[in-house]
Amino acid sequence: MHSSTMIRRTRVEIDLAAIIANARAVRAVTGADVLAVVKADGYGHGAIAVARQRQGIDPQAGQAAGEIDIKVGIGCSDRHEPSATRLYRVKSFRRGSHETHMGLEVGEVWSILTAGRAIRLERRVDQNVGPRRIGAAKSADPSFLALHPNGRVLYAVNELESFGGKPTGAVSAFAIARESGALTPLNQLPSHGKAPCYVSVDRTGHTVLVANYVSGTIATFPVRQDGALDEARTIVHHEGKGPDPERQEGPHAHCIITDPANRYVIAADLGVDGVLTYQFNEKTGAISTVAAGRATNRGAGPRHLAFHPTGRFLYVINELDSTLVVYKYDGDRGALEQVQVTAASPGGTAKNYPADLHVASSGRFLYGSNRGDNTIAMFAIDASSGQITAMQQVSTGGDWPRNFAFDPTGQFLLVANQRSDSILSFRVDGESGRLTPTGETVQLPSPVCIRFR
Repeated sequence: MHSSTMIRRTRVEIDLAAIIANARAVRAVTGADVLAVVKADGYGHGAIAVARQRQGIDPQAGQAAGEIDIKVGIGCSDRHEPSATRLYRVKSFRRGSHETHMGLEVGEVWSILTAGRAIRLERRVDQNVGPRRIGAAKSADPSFLALHPNGRVLYAVNELESFGGKPTGAVSAFAIARESGALTPLNQLPSHGKAPCYVSVDRTGHTVLVANYVSGTIATFPVRQDGALDEARTIVHHEGKGPDPERQEGPHAHCIITDPANRYVIAADLGVDGVLTYQFNEKTGAISTVAAGRATNRGAGPRHLAFHPTGRFLYVINELDSTLVVYKYDGDRGALEQVQVTAASPGGTAKNYPADLHVASSGRFLYGSNRGDNTIAMFAIDASSGQITAMQQVSTGGDWPRNFAFDPTGQFLLVANQRSDSILSFRVDGESGRLTPTGETVQLPSPVCIRFR
């Protein structure tokens, strides 16, 4: 059976007088549609709320004529819109003895997970750390997920070696219902390579990018207006091999992402020990080779990539030699310069196979998952050089942590333990970056990818 957690709603009081008082200054900083930035009284932690007006709410009138979205960021400046957000909706107005307040309810945060042959939807509410399954969509061997920037379409790669009678896997598109979160299939196309293992969406939402592991190919797919996929625009076959005769007998594309400026595409190929750069046309979705690419150490086996929020550094986690590599990134040329190589699992075992990699939204910390050691390692990032220093290593409480993700607030990290059929959650300390287990566990068959909506 799958464990579940009840959804809990939490009341939050926002001082409407403070909203009105700050409105003029905030509009000048964050846009005309912003009502105000205020301390989120009752929430704590120095949270800043950004209220966006919708459907003609008149705060002076003391009654709701529609809804307001409230974004809350922890520890952010009161002059800037927070990057970590929560959604609140106005349920009612009431007048206190001296001030007018808005009664708000915490909105629901949706997370999307893959497991076995189904894509499952979970949901949780802020200040509640346990997800609860609310539905599933059938899909053959979904191994990785990506959300469209608008949050209304989900893409999944189907890690197959045969699809439609051809030697290829598939990539699928699903519409996400706004209220229920239910998934409706839009279409499914061949991925143009066997066993696709990674999918991402460019910054504009116009192109989906896929890495096919077994065939060593990457492909780009234009996105239609409804979120469905068009036929592949570009297909590239990597060439070469590495020193490991079992794992590097040929190319094995493992990751593909765009850079923060959406000018270049970066791909990691485990089989050829390469981090490859392609020029990207965001209007057409076409990619073209810029250079031969940056080689990692022989036998390293690059698996996943993560950019620093500033775009100045690229981090690579290597599966075969259990290392992390820091590159300085030149966004004008799409060029990489290696500045550091360090252990992905400091003090860990010899048989360790790193998997996933993420940089905290603050840019201060890097996290990597280790399969074998079954840990999440946390590193502090030097702001000037991008180099990392090991700070913590915590057990994932399960076996084979293939994937993990931060919730939209950055306060929680969920990790998918593939072989122990479990998802565990950790609380993230915003100041130190350290992880603390919450004690919440969800049982799910072979979880391999987690995404929040």
